[in-house]
Amino acid sequence: MKNDRVLRIYTDGGCSGNQQEKNLGGWGAILEYGEARKELWGSQRDTTNNRMEMTALLEAFRAVKKDGQRVQVFSDSGYLMDCFRKKWYANWQRNGWKTASKKPVENQDLWKQLIPYTERHDISFYRVKGHVNIDSGKTDLDGLYEKFVEWNGSGFSYDDFLYVTKMNNRADELANEGIDAIRD
Repeated sequence: MKNDRVLRIYTDGGCSGNQQEKNLGGWGAILEYGEARKELWGSQRDTTNNRMEMTALLEAFRAVKKDGQRVQVFSDSGYLMDCFRKKWYANWQRNGWKTASKKPVENQDLWKQLIPYTERHDISFYRVKGHVNIDSGKTDLDGLYEKFVEWNGSGFSYDDFLYVTKMNNRADELANEGIDAIRD
C-alpha cells in the first residue's frame, strides 16, 4: 500500500449526541506520505456528525503545504465521499447553492472551503466501511472486502483493504479523543 508519490489521507468524524441541541463532536485525520505520518484531531461543541466528517478532511487538506499533490482520501462518510465522487458540488454551485429540491445546501460554509482543494490537487476519493473490528473472528472480512471493491473498484488488494480499514479505525480513535478532550 505504500507509495512515496501518493499522499494518503484517512478521516473520520463523530458526534456524541448528534441531532441534540447540546452535543460534542470530534474529528480525526491521518496523513501518510511514504514512511512519514501525521495525526491530527480536534473537537467542537454543538455540531453534527457530517460537519465533523467534513472538518476532518478540511483540516487534513490545510496541513498539506505543497500544491499539485496526488492524494487518495479514505473516509467512511458516504455524504462526504458521494459529494466529491458524484460531483454534487458542481450542481450546487450551478444552482446557487440549492439542492435539486431547491433547498439550501447544508454545511455550505465547509463545502465552500473544501471544494478549492479539488482544484489544487489530483484527488481520488474512496469509501471505507467504518467501525470494523478486523481482529474479531466474527467479522466477515471477505464480505467487507467485496463491498470495498464494489465501492472503489478492483485496484486494491485484500491486504490494502485491511490496511485502509486499520487506518480508518485509527482516525475514528482520534475523533473520539477529540470528543473526550472536551467532555465536562
